[in-house]
Formats: sequence, structure tokens, C-alpha cells
Amino acid sequence: MKPNINTNELLRQVTDYVILALAFILARHYVDLQPGAAAPSFRMNLLLLSVSALTWAITGIYVHLYDDFRSRPFAYEFVAILKTVVFHSFIFIFLFFFFFKSYPYSRTFTLIYTINIFAGITLSKLLVKKLLRRLRTFGHNTKNVLIVGAGETGLDFHQTITQNDQFGYKCIGFIDDQTNTMINGQYLGSLSDLKNILEDHEIDDVVVALPESSREQTENIILTSEKAAKRVRIIADCHRYCTPTVRMSLFGTFPLITIRSSPLDDNGRQQLKRIFDIGFTLFLLITFSWLFVLIALLIKVSSPGPVIFKQERWGLKNKKITCYKFRTMVRNSETGPDGQFRATIRNDSRITAIGRFLRKTNLDELPQFINVLMGDMSFVGPRPHAIPIHLEMKDTIEHYMLRHLVKPGITGWAQVNGYRGDYGQSGHMQRRIDLDLWYIENYSFWLDCQIIFQTLVNMIRGDENAI
Repeated sequence: MKPNINTNELLRQVTDYVILALAFILARHYVDLQPGAAAPSFRMNLLLLSVSALTWAITGIYVHLYDDFRSRPFAYEFVAILKTVVFHSFIFIFLFFFFFKSYPYSRTFTLIYTINIFAGITLSKLLVKKLLRRLRTFGHNTKNVLIVGAGETGLDFHQTITQNDQFGYKCIGFIDDQTNTMINGQYLGSLSDLKNILEDHEIDDVVVALPESSREQTENIILTSEKAAKRVRIIADCHRYCTPTVRMSLFGTFPLITIRSSPLDDNGRQQLKRIFDIGFTLFLLITFSWLFVLIALLIKVSSPGPVIFKQERWGLKNKKITCYKFRTMVRNSETGPDGQFRATIRNDSRITAIGRFLRKTNLDELPQFINVLMGDMSFVGPRPHAIPIHLEMKDTIEHYMLRHLVKPGITGWAQVNGYRGDYGQSGHMQRRIDLDLWYIENYSFWLDCQIIFQTLVNMIRGDENAI
């Protein structure tokens, strides 16, 4: 292993401690400027700064702040920074509450100190990441890799690291029992030559890109590489099926690869989402109960028939649910004379006058608050479709059924991005499903808040794509 790799990790940590010290001094200076502030002793400040550095070090390790993020977007490192700052501030609040009650303006200091740390650490790591990417394009701060296997997998991996200089990987060459003319003179020898090749070249990682059938060869490669103190990385034979959200976990001693994962696979996030759904829905029901009554009266006056329209749809894990909406169409008009389901189209004559307004403002969806409280739906999620449409799309739209890995929602990422309404537009449904899957794979509490806010904006100004 080249020494600059470990040196860089050390420099990242030292840079953080320098920023902690500067943030502490600035926060302390601000507090000193407050009228009547009593300056604490140098010893107390030094003790607090030492505790801060120790807390940061332990928390940073715990949340993997110093992992190698070279091949991942900055968003991953930003989340680690945010977690570390939050834990760090909680510990400081605890210390001030129980052990440093005499420290002047402890609340103000903690707030200013936390803001300084967050801003300084985020900015420094972003600049360092950009600097290292720049250096790697010139061949600095790189890892040398030897690719074992000159087949399709090995060539694809080589193309990936070649086209992404920012990853910081440089291919020393290939070894395989069969040469390949497409490796452009980078063939170093056969598998039996591995020991000599490792001794003759400066190599950090050995990347095994052999098919699963070559188990005995893989075992020999691992043994030979580890005897030469080289790290071995194996490209799983199922890599072509993996998505950006692939996740690996251990089941006993068996590594299990989840081809497509979601933050909502975590029970804690599911419970948080459920608590938010119940709390937010109850708040809206209580606050806007008068609106439900008003809409019900308008529907009754405008056309004969029930106020609530019920329709079976498919929800979580492909189980049927009864979805509730305010009726917006003429009674019993969802099917044609032949008894076949008729999807709503733009300027549909079956839609009543009040129904057109309700659809335009999404107010027809309000009764689905009942579905949320029952647990059939979530406030935010992929919109459920009528069963006839569902049956048609599940066999024709790619990845359609993956939407049912989570609860359907009253509103969703596809809807706030303008994909709602006419099912028949070319490519419309596929794009809608792609957006639903993006939401599932990138879920966060803040994303839900953004979708709700955008939905409220659409309700106020009216949704042009509503039909």
C-alpha cells in the first residue's frame, strides 16, 4: 500500500481538528463580546476543546466519517458530516447541563460553535474532495489495481475506472490464462504468474473479475495476494443486475446482496414515517374538518349520488385496498355500456363541475386521510392505480411492480413533477414509474416534506396536468 493513502486519511482528521479549534475560538470570541460575559479560565477552555476533539474523533469513527468516499457523490459524505455534528452538539449540551453549569452563555456558545463546525467542516471537505479529484486527474493520490480476469466483467471494470479519473484508481494491467486483444497491451501474464507480478509491480488492490465457476482459482488468488500483503476485492458475478442502491449484508457467514434497496427497508424509518403520517393527518383532519363538510355539501347539491367514491386498488405487497375519494364524476360512470372500465381522459364529459375543481386542486384526494389512518396508505408514496390499469401496466411497464415494495401515497414524487393524468401518453407511464422508484430508493423525511410542500403549492395554483 502506498503511504500517501494513509497520510491522506490522517490529514483529513488533522484538518477537522484545526477547524474545531478555529470554530471554538470564534465562538468563544463571540461570547466574550456579549455584555456582562465573564471570561472562563484558559484551563476550562482547553478542557472543553479537548473533550470536543475526543467526542468528534469517536463520533466520526462511529458514523464512518473517515471512510473512503472517492467513488461516491459528496452527498454521502455530507450525511456523515451532518450525523457527526448532531451527535457532537448533543454531547456538548449534555456536558453543559450536568458538568459545566458555570460556563457563561453555554447555550449561545453551543449554538455558535455547532454552526461554525458544520460550515467549516462541510466547506473544507468539499474543497478537499475537489482538490483530490483534480490531483487524481494528473495521476496523484491514486491506487494501483491489478485486474484478474480479462473477460467482459474485467473490461467493464477497467472502462469504469478509466472514464472516472476522480475515483483515483489506475489499472496496472490484467492477468488471465487467456489473453484478450481488447486490453491494449496491458496483459501481464497468466494466473500462475501472479506471485511474480505482485513482487515486480507496485500494486495496492487486486480486483478479481472471474466467473463464479472459477472458485479454486479465486482461492489461490486470495492466498497468493494476501501473502504479498495486498488487499483483495472481488466483483460479484451478479454485478450486471445491481442498481445504484445495491446493498450487501452478512447472513451468518453468507454474504447476501440485495439488488435494489431502500431507506424504508429500515424498521426505524418505517416507524418514523408512520408516526409522521398519523400526526400530520390528524392535524389536517382537525384543522380542515369544515372543508370536508363544505365539499360534501357542494357534491350533494351539484349532482345526485354518494359523496364518497370507493374503488379497489392494489397497495403494499400487492394486496388489495379500498381507496376513498370525493366523487368527482357522474354516478356509476366509471364503466362503459359494455361493462368495461373507462379511464378518465382530458375534458371528460363524465366529470361534474365541482368535480373538475376538486381534481384541479387535488381536494378530491382528502378522504384518503382515512386510508392513511387505517394504515393502507402513507401521506407520500407512489400513487395507487385502478385495478384494470394496474393489470394492464404490470406486464407492459418495466419495474412496475417494484412500486408495491412500499405503501402507496396520497401524493408522490411523480405527481409533483408533473406526471399525473392521462395514462395513454407515449412514455408517460414509464417515466412516472421511474420517478416512483427514484423516490423509493432515495427516501428521506426531508424529501417527504419537500413533496408535501410542492403538493400544497400545486393545490393553490392548480395542477395543469390534472384531468
